[in-house]
Amino acid sequence: MSIADLLGSLEASSLAGRIRNSLLLFPLIESTHVIGLTMVFGTIAIIDLRLLGIASTRRPFSRVASDVLKWTWGAFALTVATGLLMFVTNATVFYHNFFFRSKMALLALAGFNMLMFELTAARSVQHWDKDRAAPLAGRAVAAVSLVIWISIIFVGRWIGFTTTRADLKPDTDINDINIEGLFPPGIDDEKSGPKTPQKK
Repeated sequence: MSIADLLGSLEASSLAGRIRNSLLLFPLIESTHVIGLTMVFGTIAIIDLRLLGIASTRRPFSRVASDVLKWTWGAFALTVATGLLMFVTNATVFYHNFFFRSKMALLALAGFNMLMFELTAARSVQHWDKDRAAPLAGRAVAAVSLVIWISIIFVGRWIGFTTTRADLKPDTDINDINIEGLFPPGIDDEKSGPKTPQKK
């Protein structure tokens, strides 16, 4: 099966169709995704700022990490799940989107950066656990981590901006889309009945 076939099968799934055809599901999933990503970035920022010696400096690093990382991984799992649900609704467009690919590359880079921390500063944490800041290797990883996650948030927002109209037909006029059709008519409109055109 080719990548195009796989993407097409994802889009044709009943789950993807249900999300696409619902006025509430996709916005709800997207909002949950944003909340999860906010929690991921916020908790990672706490760790990074502790490594840099900027915040929570009176607490041992191991204690801060123990309290925070469980929330990080929980929020990350939520973000991945909601991200996959959004992806299947328009898999082909997302797959070929530059900002989506950039986000995936940055996530991989964030994972590699975390691995570098585990292979360097984390191995000697017992020596600097109560110090104000981590050694140079730990501070460098923390600084890179902040840059990566800010970039992830930035490109993530541009995914929405660049895919909103990507699935419109070439001959579709954006001005012909009537958002009022999403809402039922008001009571006053129903009572007033059909309006007669005015004579010129």
